[in-house]
Amino acid sequence: MTVERLRGRAGQEQRARRLARTNGLCERCMAADRATIATVVDHIVPLAKGGSDEDENTRNLCDPCHQVVTAEQFGHQVARGARGVGRDGRPTNPEHPWRGAGARRPPRGGQSRAPVGRTPHGRSVCSETVSRVKSSGSGEGGDGDEAEDQSR
Repeated sequence: MTVERLRGRAGQEQRARRLARTNGLCERCMAADRATIATVVDHIVPLAKGGSDEDENTRNLCDPCHQVVTAEQFGHQVARGARGVGRDGRPTNPEHPWRGAGARRPPRGGQSRAPVGRTPHGRSVCSETVSRVKSSGSGEGGDGDEAEDQSR
């Protein structure tokens, strides 16, 4: 069942009316004797689980409370501080081995050596392969010039 949501100015007015019910404060925090600004109008029974878009099915929550409630409703774990990956792609946890002093970033894509040449088909060749082809190329019908060409 799809619930038709209000959009535009009507949706903004509906949200403002719902937030005004609690003077813009988080209902869960108020129950714990804390005053926190509510930033989310949450559906008690989520729309994704068949809930209605009526005022009686909403509550005002701050972001942290909304994350906890949503995780509980949908069976997810709540993210705890200093977990995950930052924008730079590195772990945000300071105890992670990659974050320690002198930690070295692992090679990308499994490559441990930088390519130094290309095959006639355009594939990368590392210096170890070029030297192996040069040393074995002279005795196997080739004069080693092919490997030399690949390294250029």
